[in-house]
Amino acid sequence: MSKRKMPALIDLIEAGRPVEHHAPWRRAVVTPKTWNLAVDQLAEGRWALLGLWGEPETVHMALLDAVRDIGIISLKCPGGRYPSVGQRHPPALRLERAAADLFGLLPQGLPDTRRWLDHGQWGVSHPLGMPAEAPAAAYRFLPAEGESLHQIPVGPVHAGIIEPGHFRFTASGETVVRLEERLGYVHKGIESLMAGAPIDRAARLAGRTSGDSTVAYSLAFAHAVEAALGTAIPRRAAWLRALMAELERLANHLGDIGAICNDAAFALMHAHCGVLRERVLRAGDAAFGHRLMRDRVVPGGVTNDLSEEGTTAIRSLIAEIRQRFPHLVELYDNTASLQDRTVATGRLKVELARQYAAGGYVGRASGRNFDARRGPSYAPYDELAFDVPVLQEGDVNARVWIRIREVEQSLSLVEQILERLPGGPIRVDLTGADGPREGMALVEGFRGDILIWLRIGEDGTIERCHLRDPSWFQWPLLEAAIEGNIVADFPLCNKSFNCSYSGHDL
Repeated sequence: MSKRKMPALIDLIEAGRPVEHHAPWRRAVVTPKTWNLAVDQLAEGRWALLGLWGEPETVHMALLDAVRDIGIISLKCPGGRYPSVGQRHPPALRLERAAADLFGLLPQGLPDTRRWLDHGQWGVSHPLGMPAEAPAAAYRFLPAEGESLHQIPVGPVHAGIIEPGHFRFTASGETVVRLEERLGYVHKGIESLMAGAPIDRAARLAGRTSGDSTVAYSLAFAHAVEAALGTAIPRRAAWLRALMAELERLANHLGDIGAICNDAAFALMHAHCGVLRERVLRAGDAAFGHRLMRDRVVPGGVTNDLSEEGTTAIRSLIAEIRQRFPHLVELYDNTASLQDRTVATGRLKVELARQYAAGGYVGRASGRNFDARRGPSYAPYDELAFDVPVLQEGDVNARVWIRIREVEQSLSLVEQILERLPGGPIRVDLTGADGPREGMALVEGFRGDILIWLRIGEDGTIERCHLRDPSWFQWPLLEAAIEGNIVADFPLCNKSFNCSYSGHDL
């Protein structure tokens, strides 16, 4: 088929067998031929992969096309087999390996068939599909050949209080030739725990997928449930949700800016940014009764209203950050020894960021202009004024500057929300399901876009829920960004990406 005749995403959806799907986007069961047409579009760079997940005998794929339309295509998998997406579109590789581990789905032509989430410690294979006994198997890291090469294994247990992950470096002297990651050590079985859970318990589970993004995950889950059930929440609730989301973004960006500088041996920035991050957490506690605002966003609205005292705390916080943060930005920009470590280090090519649909500061520092708050957008961001900063350099310095600019934008958004916060109720009851109902949501967390797809059964419990962290598409890019850098710069590059282990490992 010629390029000009290649169908649009909406054409593929309409050509398939539609499924009643109550999200803003449609889902259809398609034929293998249509599935392969979608893979063609991904491989040729016209579309972006938003997610790939499984169920017994079925594989699903969420897609974003060139005009920002979103749709889901599903393929029945007789015998668990289906044409591999990762064979032609590498961003799908780890997602397909994970679906194989959990459901026993077998992508035909998948270049890498090693287990991903399954470390051989479960006692069974594909536990969410047709479980079977599975002996533990050794994990084979990819070989690297050449003169004077040596390997450096790091982790999964690291110095400091961080999550576990294994990094296998192949180096020539101090220069990294290859980095290969192995993750999955903090797999918690969240998707299994979701199955059969009441909506309120499932909402709590969603908020614990990645602790630093508890508001974003709770928001995405709530949006998906509300889409499935056709529930409209009060305006005040939507604005309070955005307020919490921007506070969460502020806390994480401030923490990251300081931590990146600390990995470049500039502890002064770390200390000052740490103080500001602590101020954000305390303001969140004063306003919503929890430092991380966990379990405050729920399907149907929010649990806590904003009091006058909470408003005062947030206004004081914004005034303090506006006073102190510009001096820290100046300090970062004018410290030559710090710039020497961050500028031109860990470059991520624009082409790779686009191919992997990299979200958040990772993508925006490498030219990918995407922010779910702006497009496809959701309330109340469609009524708020903000810019999405984008740079092209793709190095550690660019990822710092994206965070700096996003801090500034979040300060403005918080002020707009406080100024225009509507009155009224903060929560409504959910309507009942009349048969299985599906919903999907795409929400902008501080790392990037979070996708949640779910199905609610006739009894009102969750039949299936898939959660996709932005880190799924960012971890592989860290491997690419570190190549050609020295081993000692890995902590700096790693922190500038700050991918989630927990959100990835589920």
